[in-house]
Amino acid sequence: MRVVTLGVHVLDVLVRPVQSIPEGQGSQLVEQIKITAAGTAGGTALTLAKLGARVRTAGAVGADAAGDMLLSLLERGGVDTAAMVRRADVQTSASVLPIRLNGDRPAFHVVGANAGYGLDDVPWDAIAESTHLHLGGPEFLGGETAAQILAFAREHGVTTSADILTDGNPGLLEWISQALPLLDHLLPNAEQVLGLTGETTLATGCQALRERGIGTVVATAGADGALVADADGEFTAPALAAHVVDTTGCGDAFSAGYLRGLSLGQAPRTAAVLGNATAGLVAGGLGSDHGDFDLARAQLHAAG
Repeated sequence: MRVVTLGVHVLDVLVRPVQSIPEGQGSQLVEQIKITAAGTAGGTALTLAKLGARVRTAGAVGADAAGDMLLSLLERGGVDTAAMVRRADVQTSASVLPIRLNGDRPAFHVVGANAGYGLDDVPWDAIAESTHLHLGGPEFLGGETAAQILAFAREHGVTTSADILTDGNPGLLEWISQALPLLDHLLPNAEQVLGLTGETTLATGCQALRERGIGTVVATAGADGALVADADGEFTAPALAAHVVDTTGCGDAFSAGYLRGLSLGQAPRTAAVLGNATAGLVAGGLGSDHGDFDLARAQLHAAG
């Protein structure tokens, strides 16, 4: 599998566990503070590399220390970062995530360099040489730009997919509408599906998205697993038993597992089980890069 993940890259600073934010100049001892590479392109790239894919990632970071750290973490994880561009006039996108005792994760976030990525930055040759293109956060590109990139991939026989980062709403759906018919697979979460479509059930929401021309819609739903909607109908891939410490990056891990399954010739409903297994492994610790696992271990977990 040769995959390009293109789009949002974020440097996450995670703190766990946080009972409350101290007032004034107060302080609080915690068990862990961790820095990870994340984002719908960056986090997915890391997990795909763990699962044995050959991964190039493309996006923008600042010419700052945070950008140095983000690229270093991606490279240490086996991801090719040669297609990343650096901006001297903007900072690297970053988040601070105070993880509560119950696993909730409010966020402080800077969009930074992710907002300025465009067609002039796209590694066209790398996409043409790949088997899969995954857009992480196509809404940051806009529908017209995303459509041009996806059309190029399709012309070169590349399987296309995308995962949405922001909250779903009908305006966002229209913003990216030009890209939707060029997607073989869309991987939103349940809340995004309902927000994008205005539907009241996940099944009707997924079908409404498919009516926009998307081949397969796979919606993650936390403890309820994932719903696959494709030309063969609907299928629910149940969540697998997991010790959940932190859900940061679980959506990206699901995307990675699902796409890796497809690359092995699995049908979407089988690939979704591998996606759930991969997400469960990442949820067992802090951050998007948690877990010293490989494809064999993820497959074993998927088999129960």
